[in-house]
Amino acid sequence: MIFIFTGNGKGKTTSAIGQAVRVIGQGERAAIIQFIKSRKWAAGEDIALKVFGKNLKFIKGGKGFVGIMGDRLPKSLHKKAAEKTLRKAKKEIFSKKYGLVVLDEINVALSLKLVKLNEVLKIIKMAPKETDLILTGRDSPKTLIKEADLVTEFKEIRHPFKKGVWGKKGREY
Repeated sequence: MIFIFTGNGKGKTTSAIGQAVRVIGQGERAAIIQFIKSRKWAAGEDIALKVFGKNLKFIKGGKGFVGIMGDRLPKSLHKKAAEKTLRKAKKEIFSKKYGLVVLDEINVALSLKLVKLNEVLKIIKMAPKETDLILTGRDSPKTLIKEADLVTEFKEIRHPFKKGVWGKKGREY
């Protein structure tokens, strides 16, 4: 089954992690592969997910937020990292080791043209049927939405960021 969690609202990654916990709770393994988030930005889930040991593979493949929040890396480095992460994701998906593979922020990687839509489509169309996939991130392409079995749009109604309140440890990361 293909899930898409998209939209401008908060909670896409958190929901995907919750689904991974559910899968692990039912005796299967899960993998979470992050396309944008960097190892340099320690988020609460990085620490908490370690408790699942070998039942959860967690890969942080990004170089950080692209073009915002002080990012000065050339886009080519972000692109190279995202392409490498997509290769890793493909390997994990086709390994048939997991009941669920989360491709976190892949929609953002697609909208920034860090990875190619036709490559992602090929992977999801050929993915083993016993492996569910969750693709998260804002701006999911309509083509992906048409391929998905379940699509949830997270809509922002209000967010403190609009009033100048920065993200808080434990809340946003």
